[in-house]
Amino acid sequence: MVSGVIASAGLLIGGERVADTSAGTHQHIYPATGRPNVVVSLAGPPEIDRAVAAAKRAQRAWVSLTVDRRRDLLIDLADLVHEHLDELAELNVRDYAVPISYAGTSMLLERFLRHYAGYVDKPLGASTPVNGSFDINLIEREPYGVVAVIAPWNGALAVAASCVAPALAAGNAVVFKPSELAPLAALRFGELCLLAGLPPGLVNVVPAGADGGDALVRHPDVRKVHFTGGGETARKVIAAAATNLTPVVAELGGKSANLVFSDADLPAAAALAAHQGPLMQSGQSCACASRILVQDSIYDDFVDAFLTRIAEAEVGDPLDRAVTVGPVIGEGALRRILATIDDAVGRGSGELLTGGNRIGGDLAAGYFIEPTVFGDVDNASELAQIETFGPVVSVIRFRDDDDAVAIANDSAYGLNAFVHTRDLVRAHSVARRMESGSVWVNQFSDMSPQGPYGGYKQSGFGRTGGLEGLHEFLQVKNIRIGMR
Repeated sequence: MVSGVIASAGLLIGGERVADTSAGTHQHIYPATGRPNVVVSLAGPPEIDRAVAAAKRAQRAWVSLTVDRRRDLLIDLADLVHEHLDELAELNVRDYAVPISYAGTSMLLERFLRHYAGYVDKPLGASTPVNGSFDINLIEREPYGVVAVIAPWNGALAVAASCVAPALAAGNAVVFKPSELAPLAALRFGELCLLAGLPPGLVNVVPAGADGGDALVRHPDVRKVHFTGGGETARKVIAAAATNLTPVVAELGGKSANLVFSDADLPAAAALAAHQGPLMQSGQSCACASRILVQDSIYDDFVDAFLTRIAEAEVGDPLDRAVTVGPVIGEGALRRILATIDDAVGRGSGELLTGGNRIGGDLAAGYFIEPTVFGDVDNASELAQIETFGPVVSVIRFRDDDDAVAIANDSAYGLNAFVHTRDLVRAHSVARRMESGSVWVNQFSDMSPQGPYGGYKQSGFGRTGGLEGLHEFLQVKNIRIGMR
């Protein structure tokens, strides 16, 4: 394990490590080598009961503190995260072999903690006049109590930043369930919460499989669920939450369109398309811009520049800071992605321009796939419509603004969209017509605590970030006091 940072991969419940669990263990595999990394304890229903009970006790202790004290404790936690940035980044690498050059979500965690700490002592309610009387009409925002935060394997620290931070600032306690495929950074974050002085049990970290996750969502004392992941699992989460009519926020997948217009800065657009497409996290990101739409007049020039960027990418050991492309998460993902590529070639969905193979040689033991680019792809094809979640992108031609918007919106998803143009009027016009929760103009998807983030259509509902993200963890109460 990383420099002895985590002595145990046991659960963290009520401030204590729990290694002996009802659901057994999971052998964590390091994707870059295919070799065992650490044995992870898994939470079953009994451990979920313990975690929720610990969270209920801690939440009462948390809201009994003054707002100044809660604010300061979150700032202390941000300071502690800052001290451990390198450690958390390396744990991110050990979790799912994301290159350390991209493993900076520990910095994102620090920024979100500092941002939301600033809301703790600010007014969140309002007082409004009531027509025809002198009654006092108060609109309060109160915490839910215990919230469940479920993170995917490709972003536990990002979810800790965007969900756990505002949940705590709002006065809630959290049962945080990272994936058993990538639990290490999340467990260390839970330890840092204790070291910072947060009440034991305020943040419980419970890696779990399907049974543990189902028990968490169905628990009657969990008052809200925030889920990040895929649509298929989201349907199961929503169905389970319906048992107690528990509200759910869902940040789901994407098949994002990246529009490159003829007036774009071509080298910059090619570089950003490579980064946001097959390179960053090997395409294993909900923000992956896997549909690259290019205006006819610059199509060939863009493809040349784009393929050059892809060829220059360094594939290899994720702990090497020169490396920009790591492996996919596991053997199952590798087989699925390669099958998708073979199917696209067989169907003639587009022209395979580069990649398409598992990487051998010194990397043969890991789960490495060449960055793969298809050209002249039919937007109606499965290649363009179904989320691949791997280093595979499609390049698609368009004629004009209307054609670009129509193709981009012709998708079941709507999480992110990207626009490259130097025309300010076009940037505004196109962005407003995109059916997407976020539109990034001449920019990559740089999440910030000030900006709300979430999807349209099958990319989910609810928001993280901004005041909107804080409000997801607060419920509204109206109090009217008669004055006559």
